[in-house]
Amino acid sequence: MACMKLGSKGDAFQRQGQAWFCTTGLPSDIVVEVGEMSFHLHKFPLLSRSGVMERLISEASEEVEEGCVINLPDIPGGAKTFELVAKFCYGVKLELTASNIVYLRCAAEFLEMTEEYGESNLISQAEVFLNQVVLRNWKDSLKALQTCDDVLPYAEDLHITKRCIESLAMKASTDPNLFGWPVKEHEGPMQSPGGSVLWNGISTGARPKNSTSDWWYEDVSTLSLPLYKRLISIMESRGIKQEIIAGSITFYAKKYLPGLNRRQGTSESSSRLPPVSLGTPSSEEDQKLLVEEIDQLLPVQKGLVPTKFLFGLLRTAMILRANPNCISNLEKRIGMQLDQATLEDLLMPNFSYSMETLYNVDCVQRILEHFLAMDQITGGASPCSIDDGQLIGSPSLTPITMVAKLIDGYLAEVAPDVNLKLPKFQALAAAVPDYARPLDDGLYRAVDIYLKSHPWLAESDREQLCRLMDCQKLSLEACTHAAQNERLPLRIVVQVLFFEQLQLRTSIAGCFLVSDNLDGSRQLRSGFAGSNEGGWASAVRENQVLKVGMDNMRMRVSELEKECSNMRQEIEKLGRVKGSSKWGNVSKKFGFRLKSQMCSAQEGSVSNQLKGNGNGNGNGKAEKIKERHGQHKKVSSKNE
Repeated sequence: MACMKLGSKGDAFQRQGQAWFCTTGLPSDIVVEVGEMSFHLHKFPLLSRSGVMERLISEASEEVEEGCVINLPDIPGGAKTFELVAKFCYGVKLELTASNIVYLRCAAEFLEMTEEYGESNLISQAEVFLNQVVLRNWKDSLKALQTCDDVLPYAEDLHITKRCIESLAMKASTDPNLFGWPVKEHEGPMQSPGGSVLWNGISTGARPKNSTSDWWYEDVSTLSLPLYKRLISIMESRGIKQEIIAGSITFYAKKYLPGLNRRQGTSESSSRLPPVSLGTPSSEEDQKLLVEEIDQLLPVQKGLVPTKFLFGLLRTAMILRANPNCISNLEKRIGMQLDQATLEDLLMPNFSYSMETLYNVDCVQRILEHFLAMDQITGGASPCSIDDGQLIGSPSLTPITMVAKLIDGYLAEVAPDVNLKLPKFQALAAAVPDYARPLDDGLYRAVDIYLKSHPWLAESDREQLCRLMDCQKLSLEACTHAAQNERLPLRIVVQVLFFEQLQLRTSIAGCFLVSDNLDGSRQLRSGFAGSNEGGWASAVRENQVLKVGMDNMRMRVSELEKECSNMRQEIEKLGRVKGSSKWGNVSKKFGFRLKSQMCSAQEGSVSNQLKGNGNGNGNGKAEKIKERHGQHKKVSSKNE
């Protein structure tokens, strides 16, 4: 640290308890009281350097002839600073440093130690040291700014605080590698102006590591909150990038809010500068104020602040009962970038006094609404459709699709909570647009867990809950599970079976199309069999694999037809339909939304593919499927 020594005499001061004595051989003729400390001094050295001391000594001498006593309760820096001032007046060697220069400059101004009362007085020497030494160095400017907290009114009047802040902002906005001299507080080995490392003042030729854009984060985090806010404001006005500013604010918040630092080790805080006035907030009120201030300081642009950090800040704000505006702002910030969140982030415990649910579902609902509103504004949420299991729509729908998957996972996590009411669960599930879910498997899983954890639900409530799903958007695996799920209402099971059969028939038709294409390619390649035997062998193997898959699908279709027939008979036995009613009426009753023409079209396509298939085993099996299908139609007509 830079320093300067003033004066030439040895130290002639001695302390005895709460009193200082000047051992010059002459008895003291004045006592200066500063707080609890008494200074037994002489009048002439003091009045020859200070205009204030000259007036006070003159007034005290007129009132009392002996035992002149002067009180200085308001001197900046207190007794420790006045000790240095007194030594300067006596010509004792005085060392100016970044730690005491602000106190001395303010005390000199308070005591009017101008050139009028002596050449090279304390004001002028302090200004020279401040401007030419302290403000030119990063760590000295930082140390001086830290000390401004103790004498802030005087430092503000003398513009010391402003000058230190502007010095730091200028250095932070400049590449530190251009200085050729370390500017960081904890640089480690000293470096020469050329940049090489010094050992006992001798250059070693080694070069220091290049600094990154966040080199100043830790140093400025030692400032009190008011000074830090002013520094960040000046940095923004100087054009420092918003992502760098956001990184510094995040670092500052993590340092003073314990709740944000769950996974941080304790070893990285050993070499930090001790905070001057803020310290680690010990009270809830201090931390609450800090959370609200951090919310105001953070840039509003999307993606500048990690989503995990914002969730941590939101949890802390809820625990500390921060003002509603702060909590609402944080929810909006998270909503802007909800697609970057994880399931762990969303699982926020409920900190309300009522403790209705284990997790704060209402908060997640509000965050989702903010995301959807922002997505609507940016044009991301455009209608789309489902065609053959593919999501058709704008490529910008990727974020909303990710959010839909995230919400489905969250619903599955909160579903076991027995205190979670059905309307709240339904509202969150229904808030996600239909087009955001390519498949409803995740939603089906959440609904199934909710039904399992709430067995007392009425049949009407179960049906209402299951209407959240679209049975046409369930995968074959989900359909297989749902068809055997006893927790689902009978209406939903019948729908699932119907659409599963439809999916299987569509898949079989697609396989036949691929098979025809392979047969056609085989005929085209027959003339080149001698020159391309490897390709023909590969086509034969692919055709065999496809035929095995078609055999499995045919067996599944047969099983599903039997299940549908058995279920129809059970329904008729239960008397839920009249004996004279037709199967078409049953289909209408159980909510099938597809028209019969669609089914007949699918059956026709499958039949045509069966007829158009080639010779061999595949043709024989296709005829068997056709024969079973005809028998099933005859049985249906007899029952009708």
